[in-house]
Amino acid sequence: MPAFVLEIGMEELPSHFLAPAEKELAERFASALTEAGLPFSGLSVFSTPRRFLLYCSQVSESAITREEVVTGPSLKAAYDLGGRPTRAAEGFAKTHGLTLAETFTLETEKGSYIAVKKNIGGGCAMQILSGLCPSLICALPFPKKMRWGSSEFLFARPLRWIVALLGDAIVPFSVGGIDAGNMTYGHRVHGAGPFNVPQAADMLSILRNQCGVVVDAAERRRTIRERGDALAAERNGNVLWKDSLLDEVQGLCERPVPILGGFDPSYLEVPREVLLTSMESHQKSFGVTGDGGRLLPYFLTVLNMEPKDPVRVRKGWERVLRARLEDARFFWKTDLASSFDVWSESLESVIFLAPLGSMGDKSRRIATLCAWLAAHVRPAVGDQKIDAGHAERAGRLCKADLVSEMVKEFATLQGVMGGIYALRFNEAQEVAIAIAEQYLPTGPDSPVPSSLYGSIVSIADKADTLAGCFGLGMIPTGTADPYALRRAVLGIIRIVQENGLRLHVGELFAKAMQGYGERSWKILPDQALLRLDEFFMLRLKNHMIANGAETLLAEAALVVGFHDVWAASARLNALMAFSRTPDFAQSLLTFKRAANIIRKQGHEADLILTGQYIPALFQDEAEKKLAGELERVLPIFEALWKNDQYAELFALLRELRPAVDVFFESVMVMCDDEALRLNRLNLLQALVTPLSRLADFAALQM
Repeated sequence: MPAFVLEIGMEELPSHFLAPAEKELAERFASALTEAGLPFSGLSVFSTPRRFLLYCSQVSESAITREEVVTGPSLKAAYDLGGRPTRAAEGFAKTHGLTLAETFTLETEKGSYIAVKKNIGGGCAMQILSGLCPSLICALPFPKKMRWGSSEFLFARPLRWIVALLGDAIVPFSVGGIDAGNMTYGHRVHGAGPFNVPQAADMLSILRNQCGVVVDAAERRRTIRERGDALAAERNGNVLWKDSLLDEVQGLCERPVPILGGFDPSYLEVPREVLLTSMESHQKSFGVTGDGGRLLPYFLTVLNMEPKDPVRVRKGWERVLRARLEDARFFWKTDLASSFDVWSESLESVIFLAPLGSMGDKSRRIATLCAWLAAHVRPAVGDQKIDAGHAERAGRLCKADLVSEMVKEFATLQGVMGGIYALRFNEAQEVAIAIAEQYLPTGPDSPVPSSLYGSIVSIADKADTLAGCFGLGMIPTGTADPYALRRAVLGIIRIVQENGLRLHVGELFAKAMQGYGERSWKILPDQALLRLDEFFMLRLKNHMIANGAETLLAEAALVVGFHDVWAASARLNALMAFSRTPDFAQSLLTFKRAANIIRKQGHEADLILTGQYIPALFQDEAEKKLAGELERVLPIFEALWKNDQYAELFALLRELRPAVDVFFESVMVMCDDEALRLNRLNLLQALVTPLSRLADFAALQM
């Protein structure tokens, strides 16, 4: 079987466009050939800034022919009572280009039908690929597509050439005014081309040897790391590799050539975070560290060519970086000459959200909320004391660095610089760490604050934004979430869960809303808080399901209480463990029956049940036994509940179940005697009340 190659050549693409399109190209091609019945093997897809390359080591020259049975109308509909074919039968046969004599009767579970056998597939590979390739190219996903010149064709960048070969034959098609051919182009310096590709199987060697292109992203990445590590080792250092930057850099070049540059050691007086940000963000370069992780006055950058004069090129990079570092040192010294008091005053002219006041207003609200949190949040384990003064101070200063010169230049360092300046201005270490961690987590894979004070400031900041936006009716709908409120809720959830914090989020949101004082809201505060509660619970449920919880179990655990996120998570984990026990199904039926009786005969019938029963009215031994078990178990239940021992609580239900089963087998709850009926319902209410604190058993299904 011949090889097949498809190369899409274009102007340079942004590096983050490559990987998603590469993956999509491989999946769509494999799916299309499988659907067409065209056997293939050895599929690989590569990308560089100037090309996508799809290479298949073997593709069959023709698709497989297979027989398919097509079902038509039922036998009753196909023939009348006299056995004559109806229009339905004739139309079915005609549609498939056959005569009625070529149909047959197909017996199925649903009855008898007429059917035909058809041979499908068997097309020529050249024809299949000729029709497939244009659709593959047009369907490539990019964050942004545009029209280029007068063409109506949409693509991320202008197309320059297309190579499409099956063996030594060109696959004929045209896309965006470019005809597929057998001429490829290489690296702009080390092999510009064009070069003839005689056979599809020659493509990879031609790209490497004549075009000077390293087409495999994994190889480019490996080359950068190996040569970069060797260069750093010559200076007794280690490259500070950052995966996201490495992915970006390898996607910017077709022939990676790392070089090591240096800068004046005097710039090391600037904080490490600033130096690395300047190198990574502006110069796409990596820092170099020495013993103990200290930053060395070197940087590693990656060229897209072998320079004729490496020294001259290196000096050019050093000159550009020196200008950046000089700016950073100027901002650093300027900021050290200022103070938090000056910055806090400047925050009064920085708008948070127009209807919600300035960043100065937000800082004061966060400070108040932090002081409240210091008194209302506690670790689930341990007895760490929280200094309300430190929490309030961190909240008051957390946004001050937004008006610092450094953050104006390096926006990604907001919070980080505030923590650094806090230490330089002799603030408490707890305050400095909290300021530095206030924006964490920044995404689903980002770490949460490591400190208790950082957790408090981060939660307060997010709660303030949530309360204000919901009051203004700025509630996320569909995919629209311009103020990242979903991320804010998820951040609070993760902080509470991962740091083991006990906190009532309903009270938190109410306190945050109260912090805005009297103002004109689009949604009344009470209604806004209700909608915020619903929004929070939905995000919490989705988070739990995404982490492996079954939907019904998550809903059953959350519907009985979600404001204490740590407790809700612990209850769900215990319920999930309970659901894996052998007798869970029977336990569920038993307790669900009790919950349903109380719901239907009590709440829905507007009957007030207190759970207070009268032992003297018991007539059946099963009633007495259940009451005795409840009196034994309930004190134990309360003690376990107080200590958040949810696994033990579900185990306690298993102890209680036999008495409940006997009760249902022996006792008629809805008897004619009103006094007996009410007493038995109250006995069940005494059972259901503690159950309802663990989970909504009535909502669970087998």
